Amino acid sequence: MTDYSPARLRLGVNIDHVATIRNARGGDHPDPVKAALLAVEAGADGITAHLREDRRHIRDEDIASLMAALTVPLNLEMAATSEMLEIALRHKPHAACIVPEKREERTTEGGLDAARAFDVLAPMVKALGDAGVRVSLFIEPDVAQIDAAIRLGAPVVEFHTGSYAHLAGQARADELRRISDAAALAARNGIEPHAGHGLTFDNVGPVAAIPQIRELNIGHFLVGEAIFTGLADAIQTMRAHMDAAR
Repeated sequence: MTDYSPARLRLGVNIDHVATIRNARGGDHPDPVKAALLAVEAGADGITAHLREDRRHIRDEDIASLMAALTVPLNLEMAATSEMLEIALRHKPHAACIVPEKREERTTEGGLDAARAFDVLAPMVKALGDAGVRVSLFIEPDVAQIDAAIRLGAPVVEFHTGSYAHLAGQARADELRRISDAAALAARNGIEPHAGHGLTFDNVGPVAAIPQIRELNIGHFLVGEAIFTGLADAIQTMRAHMDAAR
C-alpha cells in the first residue's frame, strides 16, 4: 500500500521508455506492464505513463492493461485535450497529471502554462475531480503558475526540474532555491508538491531534501540505467539516494 505519511518521499516510476524500445521494432516486447510490475516489486510507490497524442510510446491498450494489473496508483500524464479527458474519465486512474505537449518535441519541454490556459483547464480539472481522479498540474516553479493551480482547485502540482538538471554551479543553486520556495508556497496553500524531469542519481539528492515535496516521478534515467544494471537495481539505488537525502 502506498505510504502517504508526511515523512515518506514517494517514488513514481515512469515506464514510457520501455514502450519506446518496444515500438522501435513493433510487436509486444519489452512489455511496459511487466516493467511496471517489476518496478513495484523493486519499491516504486506508483507508476506513471504518458499517453501522447501521437502514441509514440504508451498505447491505449497499455493504459487498460496497467489499470487491470497494478496494485499501486497509476498516474496518467495527459495533454489538455478532449480526447485525453475522455480517456481519463473512462479509465479513472488514481491521478491525472496535465502536461504540455507538442508533436515535434522529443520529451516534455518545460511546464504547463496554467495561468494562460486557465479557461481550458478549469472544466477539465473539475470533471476529473468530480470523477475521483486526483489532478496534478505539471508546472514551472513559478508564483503565477502556483496561483493558477490554487484558483483551479488542483490538489497537486508537479514542478518541472529539467532546468535544474541541466544547469550547473550558481545557476543550479538558484533554480533549486526556486523549486524549494515554490514547494513551500504550494504546501502553505494546501497543494501537495511533486517534482520530476531530468533527475538522476547525481542530482536527485538536493530536490529530495526539500521537505514539502512528497513525490518524485522519474523515468528515462531509470530505464537507461536498467540497460546496465537491471530495472530493480536502478530503482533501489534511486530509492536509497532519495532516502539518504531525506
